[in-house]
Amino acid sequence: MRTQVAIVGGGPAGLLLSHLLHRQGIASVVLESRDRGYVERRQRAGMLEQNTTDVLRGSGAGARLDREGLVHHGIELRFDGTGHRIPITDLTGRTVTIYAQTEIVKDLVALRLADGGDVRFEAEVLALDPSTGTVTFRQDGATHELHADYIAGCDGFHGVSRAAVPDVRTFSRDYPFAWLGILADVAPSTDELIYAHHERGFALHSLRSPSVSRLYLQVATDADLADWSDQRIWDELATRFGTPDGWQLKPGPITDRSVTPMRSFVAEPMRHDRLFLAGDAAHIVPPTGAKGLNLAVSDVTILARALTERYTSGTSALLDAYSATCLSRVWRAEHFSYWMTTLLHADPGADAFDRRVQRAHLEYVASSPAAATSLAENYAGLPLE
Repeated sequence: MRTQVAIVGGGPAGLLLSHLLHRQGIASVVLESRDRGYVERRQRAGMLEQNTTDVLRGSGAGARLDREGLVHHGIELRFDGTGHRIPITDLTGRTVTIYAQTEIVKDLVALRLADGGDVRFEAEVLALDPSTGTVTFRQDGATHELHADYIAGCDGFHGVSRAAVPDVRTFSRDYPFAWLGILADVAPSTDELIYAHHERGFALHSLRSPSVSRLYLQVATDADLADWSDQRIWDELATRFGTPDGWQLKPGPITDRSVTPMRSFVAEPMRHDRLFLAGDAAHIVPPTGAKGLNLAVSDVTILARALTERYTSGTSALLDAYSATCLSRVWRAEHFSYWMTTLLHADPGADAFDRRVQRAHLEYVASSPAAATSLAENYAGLPLE
């Protein structure tokens, strides 16, 4: 088999790249190890920067996003029982949109299949060769070879792509806490996201739709879900979000729960020969800054432009600059995610001095227009250009 671009991984990064290339007349094959149902059910991020929504709309993949996405103009920082609104749109002229990654994946799968795209589920990549553009994979009990001009490694942190980059340099940090996340069939208790700092730990009230809430609790890295009953989760959330003004958290049936470790990770370079890494294959951010999905979209948007230039003009300047271009955005997002994480979480190793400094930092962000603007412009997403 032969194609122009072999895409390893059928998550949002791989599917969006395939869609963007198709619009430019560039052929691709997407190889995804999981079945379609699994890919479309994976619970992941739900906050989209304006860059991301602009790309989806501009590519014709934003119809349902426009109907169902919840456009937000600010977020709330809550500490000491008091809320402090960061007016993102007023400060930056940009918005953020709540629309679950699962829905983006469903939209992109439907588009690729409707366009006759070659998306192969349950196709396990066994090996890839960046020097020849050959991808070896197994599907339906048989082993196949796919030959391509270029390979896009969009197969996540545990995929095979990054291991194919020789002498890759990695940078990482593990945080001394995790998130317990839940989906609940209950209308959100807020119109905008609430990021709460509490001495017992961080909490986040997010949304999925007008009838579904997504909430998170900071927990220990070795937290066992068996120890967290529904009642304990709602009680702890109510404590951390508590205010003296009568605001109340509405509980409801929990339909999904998981514990997610907090980690920062970057691999350099993001290119070797014909292989280009994108998304979680190259970088991980703690979810506090909501940058993971948005970085992946930025990566594949940049890669699609570079490949389009290569096929239309024969020049490779953008391809040659791909790694440096992406890493500049990646490190900015890594810093912002680290900053939000250390600003809002209760560090179990912190002493009294650390806690006072953290409190002073929170008060500064809540009271300074300059500090609030810095948060807002990073949260809403710096312009892709």
